[in-house]
Amino acid sequence: MSSDTPEDVEVPAANVERVRIEDEMEQSYIDYAMSVIAGRALPDVRDGLKPVHRRVLYAMHEMGVTSGSGHRKCSSIVGETMGDYHPHGDKAIYDTLVRMAQDFSLRYPLVDGQGNFGSMDGDPPAAMRYTEARMATVAEELLEDLEKDTVDFQSNYDDRLQEPAVLPAKLPNLLLNGSSGIAVGMSTNIPPHNLNEVVDATIHLIDNPDCEVEDLMDHIKGPDFPTGGNIVGKDAIYSAYATGRGRLRMRAEYDIQRNETGGDRIVITELPYQENKARMVERIADDVNEGVIEGVSDLRDESDRDGVRVVIDLKRGANVDVVENQLLDHHLESTFGVINLALVDDQPQVLTLKETLEHYLDHRKEVVRRRARHDLDEAKDRAHILEGRLEAVDTAEAIVNLVTESADRDEAQAVLEGEVDPTTLDVELEYPDVQSDFAFSKEQAEHILRMQIGSLTSMEAGEIEAEYAEIQEEIEYLERVLASEEKLLSVIKDELREVAEEYGDERKTSILEDEGQVTHEDLIPEEDSLVVITEQDYIKRMPVDAFDPQGRGGKGIIGADPKEGDRVSKVFRANTHDYLCCFTNQGQVYRLKTYEIPEMSRTARGKSAVNLIDLDDGEELTAVVCTDDFGEDECITMVTRDGYVKRTCVTEFENILSTGIIAASLEDGDELVDVEVTDGTGDLVVATEQGMTIRFAEDEVRQMGRNARGVRGIDLQDGDHVAGMVATDDADERALLTVTHNGYGKRTLLSEYRRQSRYGKGLVDIKTDERNGQVATVKAVAAEDDIVAMTDRGQIMRCPVDEISTQGRNTMGVTVMTTENGDQVSTVTVVPGEE
Repeated sequence: MSSDTPEDVEVPAANVERVRIEDEMEQSYIDYAMSVIAGRALPDVRDGLKPVHRRVLYAMHEMGVTSGSGHRKCSSIVGETMGDYHPHGDKAIYDTLVRMAQDFSLRYPLVDGQGNFGSMDGDPPAAMRYTEARMATVAEELLEDLEKDTVDFQSNYDDRLQEPAVLPAKLPNLLLNGSSGIAVGMSTNIPPHNLNEVVDATIHLIDNPDCEVEDLMDHIKGPDFPTGGNIVGKDAIYSAYATGRGRLRMRAEYDIQRNETGGDRIVITELPYQENKARMVERIADDVNEGVIEGVSDLRDESDRDGVRVVIDLKRGANVDVVENQLLDHHLESTFGVINLALVDDQPQVLTLKETLEHYLDHRKEVVRRRARHDLDEAKDRAHILEGRLEAVDTAEAIVNLVTESADRDEAQAVLEGEVDPTTLDVELEYPDVQSDFAFSKEQAEHILRMQIGSLTSMEAGEIEAEYAEIQEEIEYLERVLASEEKLLSVIKDELREVAEEYGDERKTSILEDEGQVTHEDLIPEEDSLVVITEQDYIKRMPVDAFDPQGRGGKGIIGADPKEGDRVSKVFRANTHDYLCCFTNQGQVYRLKTYEIPEMSRTARGKSAVNLIDLDDGEELTAVVCTDDFGEDECITMVTRDGYVKRTCVTEFENILSTGIIAASLEDGDELVDVEVTDGTGDLVVATEQGMTIRFAEDEVRQMGRNARGVRGIDLQDGDHVAGMVATDDADERALLTVTHNGYGKRTLLSEYRRQSRYGKGLVDIKTDERNGQVATVKAVAAEDDIVAMTDRGQIMRCPVDEISTQGRNTMGVTVMTTENGDQVSTVTVVPGEE
């Protein structure tokens, strides 16, 4: 504007662009959103870091605050990061530094902190001027080879320095430590994982690039949170890995114990990820005070440096299952929403498990390839220098003469490079046969001029030749890496295995098989139980460990109190979470979950089985097998009181109605006695009440349908009936335990029962005279097992098998259990030795 222009005259702008305000707002908002997405909130799929994490680690790297150095004040690290690389507030940088040091936030912490870095109770960390930190060892794996041109660098915010756009990342950090962040219009929430599992999956992907997510899940079982706990159900895990999104149900780890007053207590030892422990305890206390949770007498937090321990004591008589269910509903479970969103080529993308590993592998291939090129260039440069040194040693005398006669260093270098004819120098060569015309390169000449005179000795020459040979080997190796994709991937696999060996550990988070909401089954602890059944179909269960082993010949203790006219007919061992196939004397089979059987005291009568199983009049349970024992090609093998044997494939028992299904058709007067799960390759041993046994090949009994009657297994004598059956094979080292009604018994090695043809009379097993009485049952036992014997009147005794002597066939046996007048042993079950 000229000086004579009036001030009130409007001058048009040189360039005015007219735009719609909504278009300008839209574009500006998109630019802002992408800035937040790429520059702050989302991690890079390659190294799993956001810019602030990457800059903090790089600043520590530049400061030399590594795992081998001393700790430095966090204020110094934050200041260095903020001043050189991250132009944001110190609070954001310090919060990042703190989180990378918390072992309850990161599965593999990247910072080694010293001081107060917060707690699971939500306590804030101390001010940065009080805390100190250094890089954790595992973090150095992320920065390894950074100086070897493995990644691109970019200018920092003021173009004064260079910072890495991504770290080399020797380990797949995105999956190991996960990430969370809220961007504009999107968010990410990636759970942490176990290093060993991720490495195994990555190697599997290298070897099988066409594999599916299901194949990778054979290695990665699921997220592995630093706080432990449990993940309930596998479907959500598969959804998260197959689609990049899923909702995981997390559950605390707890145990039910007895307190000092004899009541129950619930002890919580692991919490769901990101759960605030102090807030959880406070909420539980509020619910107890408001009556939402009943039966709690005391609540206290006993956690210390060794781990979490929250103790909930219950009042005497309180139902622990009910309290447990209420805690699960409101406090001990939470949801982790997986959103596997990360930056791929600076663009946000929701990734499957396979895609995440593929992008990481692409990054590592580029890193290893660039590192190999860098190392190859350095190796070739070094080889070039060594070649010059070797030539210098060979012509040492001439070089020394020429250098000492040169006017200055520049002239000497020019002579060595061949730019000056040495004959122009006033030098008499003492060794005419030594080359005097040199053609060293500039680098070789400079190196020779810097060499000390002692470097020209013959010993030094040998060391140079050895180093030159090593360099040549390295060059050949690096050239093979660059020339072969297979060799390149082999290097990546070897490095992953090294990392796993150095930092790998066991899983902290368990994965529970059950799915859906909390069921009653979730509340039942897994334990071995003894299930007692009477002839009038009263049933109950008791913990096996409630009965201590006693010496052979004892009377035992009360295990049931049947009403007058009733007697114990069956006792068997089962885990509370087992599904049982319950066979009746009338050839029906029912399905039952062990925990559905009421747990009662030793002196209790039990509960009528008709409340659990729809039994007909006169029908009673005679045999039980666990469905967990079933294999695809196995059979249910049954034997009846009259000696009929039949085999039916287990697949025919998959869909058992609540009213039961037919397992075997029986003639009038016949009853089902015993059942075994067999595979068709072994033998069957059938024992009778009068002490006879027969052993025959199982395949002599063909497979039949459920409605079949079976074939004759043993030719019974008049008045004799089958007492039981066991399955065995040639490699079986167990013994056949025979117990009679009067409490006598013996062990005889199964190998002593020779194989015969089916439907023979068999051999004498035990004498059934007036002293012994008839055979009550037979079992296959090992020396380390225990047996639990029970009488008609409910006396029960647990006895180690090795106290029962091993005898031959056709013997009397020894006293196993002493019975009172009018009482007799009715049933025996085996408790395997490992339990």
